[in-house]
Amino acid sequence: MDYNVDENGYYGKFGGAYIPEMLYPNVEELRENYLKISQEPEFKKEFDDLLRNYVGRPSPLYLAKRLSAKYGAKIYLKREDLNHTGAHKINNTIGQILLANRLGKKRIIAETGAGQHGVATATVCALMGLECIIYMGAVDIERQQPNVKRMQLLGATVVAAESGSKTLKDATNEAIRDWINNPADTYYIIGSVVGPHPYPDMVARFQSVISEEMKWQLEEHEGRDYPDRIIACVGGGSNAAGCFYHYLDNDKVELIAAEPAGLGLETGKTAATTAKGKPGVLHAAKTLLMQTEDGQVVEPYSLSAGLDYPGIGPMHAHLFDSGRGSFKYVTDEEALTACFELSKLEGIIPALETAHALAVLNQLDLKKDEVVVINLSGRGDKDLETLIKYI
Repeated sequence: MDYNVDENGYYGKFGGAYIPEMLYPNVEELRENYLKISQEPEFKKEFDDLLRNYVGRPSPLYLAKRLSAKYGAKIYLKREDLNHTGAHKINNTIGQILLANRLGKKRIIAETGAGQHGVATATVCALMGLECIIYMGAVDIERQQPNVKRMQLLGATVVAAESGSKTLKDATNEAIRDWINNPADTYYIIGSVVGPHPYPDMVARFQSVISEEMKWQLEEHEGRDYPDRIIACVGGGSNAAGCFYHYLDNDKVELIAAEPAGLGLETGKTAATTAKGKPGVLHAAKTLLMQTEDGQVVEPYSLSAGLDYPGIGPMHAHLFDSGRGSFKYVTDEEALTACFELSKLEGIIPALETAHALAVLNQLDLKKDEVVVINLSGRGDKDLETLIKYI
């Protein structure tokens, strides 16, 4: 079975581009050009140079010895938290800003939940001298103040989304509205593997630098270029897409996605899409999403702003549907416990999103010689106010 996108923009039965007519020229322009441009030698040279000298790649693959001793396996952390801006998000925004430049766009918009994609977008806009507007849910603005201040410091305009649950879904709605109203000069940098084709594939490709590095790093550490399991958190799913990418067809590797169970799967306060969702169209793509009987989107809930989304990207919907991916559900409480555990065992404070991936260790029957890679997608500075309440 093929786990990559087909020529029509589908992963199995998920994907596509369900867009209003006003956006057709923009999406079509991107679809026609993204592969061609991103494979040009000059583009690749500039992309690789910025990843190395601006972002600080390659990110280390760190053997967490005390964590490994506790769980009885070799546990490596892919340290995306050490990237410039503190998360994996910068890999994708560098790629997309270079695309936007080549397409002659002067105004950049983006949506953000936890604020990490907003900060990464504001960062590359400052780098390239482009206007930047970030849409962010009013609830997320309150709980992620440090990132709001960082975006403003970088010169971005932060616009509050006041509709719905005032979180990531609503910020995305506002960004799409802006794009419909300003189709000619505006480029929309989507932060995850969601939205209309070609975004899910494009974002996955820009994030695939993660698994590309893992291959040679594991060869160095373990004498083989693949682990037994890879664990990553999934909201939309860009960090997971990046660390799964080069292993999609390697059935020796178990791909494990950690979804936010919130207060519990049966409480109605959850964002565990694969447990509670069914097929439908969200943000211009067919995927799995949480919805009512008549197709209205159910408001998601997670303590983690970056996972507080009612759907998942079509690649992950296909991984779930086909059985290629193992999906685990982690509550707020379990994520907090895992966050404090890593902080005290390894001296690394992870983002609350990442903590969901760490919490999955408790759900696995690990063996002594197993090699496990956890994608440490972001650092916990942005969550300190939340974390302090639970210490």
